[in-house]
Amino acid sequence: MAMPPFRLTMWMMMKTRTLAIALALTLAACGQPNDSQAQDGVFAENRVVPGDALAMKSSFAPVVRTAAPAVVNISARGVQQVRDPFWGIPGQRQTGSVGSGVIVRPDGVVVTNNHVIAGMQQIRVTLNDRREFNARVVLADERSDIAVLQLEDVNERLPTLDIDDREEQQIGDLVLAIGNPFGVGQTVTNGIISALNRTETGISDSGSFIQTDAAINPGNSGGALVDMDGDLIGINTAIFSRSGSSSGVGFAVPASMVKRVVDSAVGGATVVVRPWLGVKGEAVSAEIARSLDMDRPQGLVVTEVWPNGPGARAGLREGDVITAVDGAEVNDQAGLNFRVGTRAPNEAVEVTVLRDGRTQTLNARVQPLPGNASTENATVVRSGVLSGAQVLALNPALADSLGGDPFASGVIVGRVQRGSYASRSVGLQAGDIILTVNGRSVTSVQQLADVGRGSELTINRRGQRISGVIR
Repeated sequence: MAMPPFRLTMWMMMKTRTLAIALALTLAACGQPNDSQAQDGVFAENRVVPGDALAMKSSFAPVVRTAAPAVVNISARGVQQVRDPFWGIPGQRQTGSVGSGVIVRPDGVVVTNNHVIAGMQQIRVTLNDRREFNARVVLADERSDIAVLQLEDVNERLPTLDIDDREEQQIGDLVLAIGNPFGVGQTVTNGIISALNRTETGISDSGSFIQTDAAINPGNSGGALVDMDGDLIGINTAIFSRSGSSSGVGFAVPASMVKRVVDSAVGGATVVVRPWLGVKGEAVSAEIARSLDMDRPQGLVVTEVWPNGPGARAGLREGDVITAVDGAEVNDQAGLNFRVGTRAPNEAVEVTVLRDGRTQTLNARVQPLPGNASTENATVVRSGVLSGAQVLALNPALADSLGGDPFASGVIVGRVQRGSYASRSVGLQAGDIILTVNGRSVTSVQQLADVGRGSELTINRRGQRISGVIR
C-alpha cells in the first residue's frame, strides 16, 4: 500500500495534568559548567554519554522540576462569521483551539504559538498547579508563529523559564519537550537536537528552526523545548508526519526569535519590526562552489543590492558570497532573513563575505525596510476592465509584510469586489501581483486605470508567472 505524503502539522492542544517520565541520563556525567567555562567554550568539550549502568539509571527529574511549573495549557474560544451554503444567509459559528505556552516573566507574560490563538476572542490559561487566568494578546506575529499573552489579575510572582538565546546548542545535545499532547495532561518527552538552522521546511520564509526527535504530537503547540540547564531554547511549533502524530521530526522556533518577539511586546510594540540588510541572493550550489574555487558549497551569492540600503552602505556588492552574520553560518536567503530578523532596527552586525577568493568582514547597521506596510490606502480601480480591484503599489515594507520578496516591483491586488469586471471577466485574485501591461512594467496604480480589452497582462500568482490577453 502506498504511503501518503508527508505533511506539515501545526498542533492544537487540549487540557493539562502532570505526567513525569524518567529516562536514562546522568546529569553529573554531562558536567555542569561554571560561567568562565561556558565563556571559554569548555562546556562543548565536556559533553559525554552515560558510561555505565549506574549512569543509565539517572533521571531528568531535576530538569523537569525546574521547567515544568512554567509550562501552561491554553484554551481559546472565538466566533467565526459564516454563510449558509444553500440559502446564503450570514451566521456565526463557535470555534476553539487548545495549546500550550511558557511563562517567561513573573508578572504573567506568556509566549505561545500564534496559530493557537489566531482569530480567538477568549483565552484561558491553566497553570501546572491548576490555577486559571484569563489572558489577552499583547502581540501576535504570524511570520514567526509566536504570540505573547498577558495573564490578567496576577497578584504574585509566577514560575518562569529563562530564555536562553546564546545559541550554544550543538547537534546531538539532549533536550526535553514539555506540553500537553492529545489532552492527556502535561507530558515530558526527551530526545536530541537532530539539526540546527533548518530553513527549507516550508513553515516560514524567515524561519531557521531547531529540529528535534523528542516526541511532539497534537497538543504540544506553544510548548517548551528545554536544555539540560532547564532553560528555554525553543517553542515547539510544527512536525513533519504522514499520520499527524510524531514521527521524530519536530521543529521549534529558536529562543533568539522568541526573545525578539517578547522584547518587542514588553517594549510596547504591537508588531515586530523586522530589519533587513538590503541584499538578495541565491544559495551556493556545488556548481557555483566549483566556479568560485570554494572547498564546499556554503553561503549566499549576492545577486541584488538595494540602492543606499544597509548592505550597500556597508560595501556589499553583487557577486559577494555571504557566509556568516555575527559568526553564525548563513546558507540561503531564509537563513539571512532569520539572522537579520532577530536583530533590532539600527543594530550593528558583522557580515562575513568571500570576495575574490578572500574572506573579509564588513560592518553593517540593519534598518527597517523602506516604504509603508499599511494596506489602508489601497485604491479601487473605477474604470477599465480592471474595475473592482483594490490595488496597492509594492514597496519593500509592504511586500515583506505580505510574505513576498522585498525586491519585487509591480502592483499587488488586495481584494477583488465580488461580481466586478476584474473578478468576473479578468479573473484577478487577491495576492496577484500585476507585473506588466502590454509589455511595460507596472510601477503605479494610475497605469491600470485605462487597461481595456485586448491588453496583454502579466501577473505573478503565488510565484507563478502568468500572461494572457484580456478579451
